[in-house]
Amino acid sequence: MSIPFVSSLEGYDKYRIPSLVKTPDGILTALCEGRVDGPSDTGNIDIVAKQSLDMGESWSPIYTVTSHASNTAGNPCTVVDPASGDIVLLSCRNGQNDTSEQIRTGVAPARRVYVQRSSDSGATWTSPSEITAQVRPSWMRWFATGPGHGTALSTGRLVIPCNHSREPSGTDTGAEPKYSGGHCIYSDDGGTVWSLGFQSSSTNGFVNEDEATVCTLDDGTLYFNCRCEESDERTGNRADLYSTNGETSESFYLPQGCLITPAVQGSVINTPYGLVFSCCSHPDGRTALALWTSEDDGATWYLKKYVTGRVSGYSDMTLLDYQTIGILYESGDLSNYQRIEFTTVSLSELF
Repeated sequence: MSIPFVSSLEGYDKYRIPSLVKTPDGILTALCEGRVDGPSDTGNIDIVAKQSLDMGESWSPIYTVTSHASNTAGNPCTVVDPASGDIVLLSCRNGQNDTSEQIRTGVAPARRVYVQRSSDSGATWTSPSEITAQVRPSWMRWFATGPGHGTALSTGRLVIPCNHSREPSGTDTGAEPKYSGGHCIYSDDGGTVWSLGFQSSSTNGFVNEDEATVCTLDDGTLYFNCRCEESDERTGNRADLYSTNGETSESFYLPQGCLITPAVQGSVINTPYGLVFSCCSHPDGRTALALWTSEDDGATWYLKKYVTGRVSGYSDMTLLDYQTIGILYESGDLSNYQRIEFTTVSLSELF
């Protein structure tokens, strides 16, 4: 285990929202939000990173990847472009004082979306390039990429899981959970031009989609898994969806009853033996980060291992080699956001 980010050190009060990516040359880059003024989702927030040349045993000094002055840069979501080997980073921006509720109710402007890339395994990055007009229709207000990781299809298409809120109807404000939805965006040119993919955006209140994760199954199908709002009209806090290419889906997100978690982000990856999902495992709060496995492409899941018994939060995973996964996750002793830790798990412990 190693600890790349510790709260109140290296210039930021809190570190949250991890994203982990491994490039073809074996270099790991750990990204997260560096929150200047405290744990709030709103405020002066940058996206920061560290590199590891030894598979997570040690980490470089911290450096800034995305900054919008004193505004919020958030929701880092990374994917490796298979054609170039570059890391492509998607993220979002809102005003320093704009809360999620203000954005969802239209009091504050809708969120904006950006792309960056690194051609040297995460050491340096291009400046953020705005793609809002390409991917966010006018009816979307809240918009969030990932967070965590995207995926690439065999065609080279890059796919990023996202969530949104939509404009309300009648006398509703837009803050009602039923206006939450899920979607994805995709690129067929290595991350320069982006398009809006499927939208799972029903307002029936049964599944209210939130932060999402994705992997590519062995047959090329996309498997999406998302956090749901606690107010959903059914048990559990996870839902999933399948798509052939990201443009359309077989259905809306549907409840995944095998995964009983609190309302929190999770991460899914495909391994040589099956799917692995990471998330907090206690239904009443963010604690006991655990790993589930699926050998039937996400239809059913089994809890196999606890990563920690202490408080925890968001997580992201990557396949380090054919036998090992790396996990980057929020953790602490008394606070969920005291640090961001990295650990490895052998697949022989899971399958």
